[in-house]
Amino acid sequence: MKLNKVLYIAFILLTGTIAKVSAQTNYVAAVHGVLDLRSQPVNDKIELAGNWLFYWNQLINPNDTAAIKNRILVGFPFKWNGYIWRGKKLPAFGYGTYRLKILLPKNHSPLKLAMPDVYSAYRLYVNKSLVASNGTVTTSEKGFEAHWEYHAIDLPNSDTLNIMLQVSNFIHSKGGIGKPIFIGPAEKIDLARHRAEGIDLMLTGCLLMGGLFFLGLYLLGSRDKAILLFALFSIIYSYRIIGTDNYVLHTLLPDINWYVTARLEYMSLFLGIGLFGFYTLYLYPLDVNRKVVNIINGVCFSFTLMTLFSPSWIFTQLVNPFLVVMLFCLVYIPYVYSKAWRNNRPGSVYALMSAFALMSVFGISLFHYWTLIPPLQLVSFLCYIAFFFLQSLVLAHRVSFVLKKARAEAEQGLKVKSEFLSTMSHEIRTPLNSVIGMSHLLLKNEPRKDQIEHLDVMLFSANNLLAIVNDVLDYNKIEAGKITFEHIEMDLAAIARNVVGGLQTTAHDKDITLRLDLDKKLQHKLLGDPTRLSQVITNLVHNAIKFTPSGEVVLGLEVKEQTDASVTLMVFVKDTGIGIPRGKQKLIFERFTQADSSISRSFGGTGLGLAISKKILELQDSSLQLISEEGVGSIFYFIKTFEKVGKTTDSVSVDVKPDATDKLLNGISILLVDDNPMNVLVAQTYLKRWGATTDVATNGQEALDKLDMSKHRLILMDLQMPIMDGYESTKKMRLSGVSIPIIALTANLPKDVEEEAYKTGFDDIVMKPFLPDELHSKVLHYVFKQEHV
Repeated sequence: MKLNKVLYIAFILLTGTIAKVSAQTNYVAAVHGVLDLRSQPVNDKIELAGNWLFYWNQLINPNDTAAIKNRILVGFPFKWNGYIWRGKKLPAFGYGTYRLKILLPKNHSPLKLAMPDVYSAYRLYVNKSLVASNGTVTTSEKGFEAHWEYHAIDLPNSDTLNIMLQVSNFIHSKGGIGKPIFIGPAEKIDLARHRAEGIDLMLTGCLLMGGLFFLGLYLLGSRDKAILLFALFSIIYSYRIIGTDNYVLHTLLPDINWYVTARLEYMSLFLGIGLFGFYTLYLYPLDVNRKVVNIINGVCFSFTLMTLFSPSWIFTQLVNPFLVVMLFCLVYIPYVYSKAWRNNRPGSVYALMSAFALMSVFGISLFHYWTLIPPLQLVSFLCYIAFFFLQSLVLAHRVSFVLKKARAEAEQGLKVKSEFLSTMSHEIRTPLNSVIGMSHLLLKNEPRKDQIEHLDVMLFSANNLLAIVNDVLDYNKIEAGKITFEHIEMDLAAIARNVVGGLQTTAHDKDITLRLDLDKKLQHKLLGDPTRLSQVITNLVHNAIKFTPSGEVVLGLEVKEQTDASVTLMVFVKDTGIGIPRGKQKLIFERFTQADSSISRSFGGTGLGLAISKKILELQDSSLQLISEEGVGSIFYFIKTFEKVGKTTDSVSVDVKPDATDKLLNGISILLVDDNPMNVLVAQTYLKRWGATTDVATNGQEALDKLDMSKHRLILMDLQMPIMDGYESTKKMRLSGVSIPIIALTANLPKDVEEEAYKTGFDDIVMKPFLPDELHSKVLHYVFKQEHV
């Protein structure tokens, strides 16, 4: 009901506009070949309508003074094909002469005559002088040439004008003239033409640029066929604006070939409607009857082929039968868009509004073709602009809808990837815990010398695999934007010493020197993220050692600028290694990339270390730089400003590692909760060596059942277990009043679980595969902390 009202209102507005514009056209009819304008001033455009004299198959010479016979009074403009004369229907091919006498008031202003195209060729005489012509007028096909072009002719300053128009046609299915001729003040005639040309050129530019924009959008981004079809429709239909009706293209290119332009005129109509049918089909496939669209497209493309290959007198007859298709589209397209609107399709409200504009354009074109109304160019222009603007909104809404859908799918994909990596991390770390743990245990049991070598290789390989897993997870976290930075007090000099101390063994094994170069001006502790800076520096030093066959690696801290509140440091790692070719220096900062495949085979690694370091620094407003020469060595460095806090000390903090025979946990009972037998075996073995006794539970529910507050001093709880996980079990323990320390054992990265773990009630986290020293120190800390509470 609402839709019918909208259509009714649109129809009333359109017909009202048509009536208003039509009323503005001056109309004085000629009588018996004479148009008498003496009684009114000629101050506006006047259509030379009414009864003209017409002479069939006669090309009258303007200088002929003898009486001419066989004249006919015809209503001008007049097409002679199909006209009954002397009992016979006149053919399209032939020639004739039109004559009109115009009587003007004396002392009138300068006048012009606006001469449109005719269906083939003409010669126009005013007061016996040839003033305009198109093509070559002949009495037979021999030598005949057709041409379409608008002309504006300055009329002589006379009160009587004798107009003689010679027309011949041997090429088109219509003969004669189908458009009115206007006379009026020169400025009014020129203004009307300039306005018509300007509107056509502007609209052509809009359609062409819009079509190219959507074509580029299709080629470079969205592969939506609806966008491609609308782009092709806009480009092809733009010819309908500049190459028909006013024939602005013919004015711009006066020597253009008639046979080419005539075919383009008809093909642009047939192809345009066909492409729009396909566009509607792909735009709303569920609301379109595919058979109907296929029939329409079949007709359109058949007519296009006929236009391309048939003679002009045949394809110029195709317009009348094609009007049936256009009239059907006038009804069917709004029906499809209204159906899409009712079904809440994306952008359907804009499509429905555009259908009203399209109905108006087609309606004006049809009524003008039937000579029922003037061209109403301004109204058509506004309707065209409204139509293409609204269709652009439809496609923009469609692209936005697709992008939102793609974004949702991408976010879901990232979530799945993150969950997959987290799961894989857990699954890889769980067996690695057993491998690394058992390797440490075997190394502490006084193995033979050859066994020590084998165990070292196994431990190295396991730690290498663990480092790769950590790198992949770290990079994934950085890409997902989930990384956070601390802003706490740190001793950067101590961090540098610890990095060098920790990697001395690796450097010694390669027989290279690893040394630290500290600037003595660095006397303060700083504010920053010690964990992430340590990660960056360790990556750089480790990389330098890996790619340095001989010589030395230097880690340096150099003060660049210093104030009372801050210090700007350059942290650099210099080596005498293989160096990097200039052409590949940017490449090595990309993920999973090394300088070349031979390096990957020779030195191993994922290629993630530098990428991670680069991103960590960029997120802290710094950047990783490189100076390198192939075969000489490399310097990796970054410059960063830190806030100062307290002064540093020269001492180096060293963790005291407990001896394997220490029995500091004698008499301590611990509840170990883990569903993996190998992890239980590793943890039990360490705890036994340190003097503790353990009870084992394989899931959270069993832990609740086995917990004895009078006996157990500490709980080591795995997070992921069947029946009941560690989170749920810990939550129930805390709710029931259990206050003893609970340490989480997890194969996930601490940052992934710490928020939920601490919120649930865990006191601390130990990551698998755990280092014996870390587990020992944390167990001791919480056991003795509890005793002093």
